[in-house]
Amino acid sequence: MTSQPKTLTISAERLATYRAQTYCSHPALRLRSRDEAIRFVNQRGFVLFWPAQGITMPSLWVATAGERPVADAHDDPGHICWDWKDSLLGKRVWYYARVLRGKNTLIALDTLPYFYALSPNYGDPEHDYLEQYRDGLLTLEAKQVYEALLNEGPLDTLALRRAARLSSPESTSRFERALSTLQTQFRVLPVGTAEVGAWRYAFVYDVTHRHFPELISQAATIQEDEARAYLLRRYLLSVGAINLSHPISLFGWRESEMQRALRHLEREGHLLRGIRHDRSNEEWIACPELFAS
Repeated sequence: MTSQPKTLTISAERLATYRAQTYCSHPALRLRSRDEAIRFVNQRGFVLFWPAQGITMPSLWVATAGERPVADAHDDPGHICWDWKDSLLGKRVWYYARVLRGKNTLIALDTLPYFYALSPNYGDPEHDYLEQYRDGLLTLEAKQVYEALLNEGPLDTLALRRAARLSSPESTSRFERALSTLQTQFRVLPVGTAEVGAWRYAFVYDVTHRHFPELISQAATIQEDEARAYLLRRYLLSVGAINLSHPISLFGWRESEMQRALRHLEREGHLLRGIRHDRSNEEWIACPELFAS
């Protein structure tokens, strides 16, 4: 197990230098092709598509355009990442859906089973959702959207709303909440786009277990504590160091679940605790690689 001093302090400058490498925000590391984007996601394990306020982690936008706000202009060169994302939907090179904090997330395929092991899918996703619905853990709208995709196969957003009987203007917010819930639970995901609607652009959705049929067996042998430790390790390798409240909020884990993941990583020498940041009074955690860089 890695020994550590009682107190380690990390400077904002050192942390920024580390993240410039892992976020690929340094000009020399910027992504310039779809293949580079795929490699980036594979290296990091999971990233956001756009940067999101209050969430500290890499994003495809920053790795492509640098540390700047997402541009409003459609012809901004940074928006090439949108083309990469759309062209790779359904290609099974990564997993793309609203996941972390309900934000659009890209997940590497080797990391995906660890997320799935923590989802409310127990191995029979064509029937387990009914038990959740009866227990009040799934809304009627989410049930209707999920059943529409189960019964009819992949559907674009407009067709899905009709099939789920949520096509009225008054149903828009309920449909969006249902779709977001099903994505965060790893039940459905976008698998393509269709030229429909006023904007001639809409996602095509499918159920996760049909699009990734091997995922159930891949996740079956992963214990929940193992999954949390793995995901926290990948996260720390990306951000270097973070205050403890942040990953709890990001992953939505209970305090006891986070503490077990921390102890696991500490035993394996993959975690440093009691870190101080020179601009914060909170206790931080860090990966040892941050101090070796």
